[in-house]
Amino acid sequence: MDWTWAGGPAVGLLIATVTAPVGVSGAVFLLPVQLSVFGVPSPAVTPTNLLFNVVAGPGALWRYRRDGALRGDLARRLVLGTLPGVVIGAAIRVFALPGPDVFRLLIAVLLLPLGLWLCLRPLTPMHHRRQTSAGELSPRTLTGLALAVGVIGGMYGIGGGSLLGPILIGRGLPVARVAPAALAATFATSLVGAAAYVLLSLVSSGDIAPDWWLGLACGTGGLIGGYLGARLQPRLPERTLRLLLGVLATTLGALYAARTLH
Repeated sequence: MDWTWAGGPAVGLLIATVTAPVGVSGAVFLLPVQLSVFGVPSPAVTPTNLLFNVVAGPGALWRYRRDGALRGDLARRLVLGTLPGVVIGAAIRVFALPGPDVFRLLIAVLLLPLGLWLCLRPLTPMHHRRQTSAGELSPRTLTGLALAVGVIGGMYGIGGGSLLGPILIGRGLPVARVAPAALAATFATSLVGAAAYVLLSLVSSGDIAPDWWLGLACGTGGLIGGYLGARLQPRLPERTLRLLLGVLATTLGALYAARTLH
């Protein structure tokens, strides 16, 4: 308990400060810490990650809302797609994929190419300057994409926004528009996903319920870090934000690929 309350907030603060400017909650980087350092069992690590998002999310969202960055319908479309997806993903995680191996491989396959794509595209001026509008993806396509990502996010405990952010930014949408919408989707779906895991724990055996103390401890640090990261975002150029997101995604994908191979 002592290590949880000492290390949890510090880890959450550090991760959220770095990831919030690009629309990533930080849960994707918290998960390996939970597994390796805090020893959270699988699949309880997934709802613990979702609990972190629920506690940490309001910090960055409040700051983005205050700056007017949450205007528009992108956040609404993402939430409508990811909400049902995260419930489906939670059920799949509990009943079909309780072990971590397939789980890690899936994330490596998704994030490694996305991260490399984001790292390389800003190096080409034509790609760097090209900014598409949300109309390039029809509402139906965007909702379908959000649904698929929500399923994956429900299995992994990231709420979906951490995958939607790299995909949409990779298509050319500006980080300043995508980041708040992705975090809003992450918060909403994490709230529903965490509740789904709690209900599933009542009808299933094993370690399914979240580690409440760890989730709250890390989330408290993430609440502060998310606010600081969102406040920092307007001071960073688009190129830097895209590279930051690319490096984060590539690092995580490579980490999980290496863990899977071992």
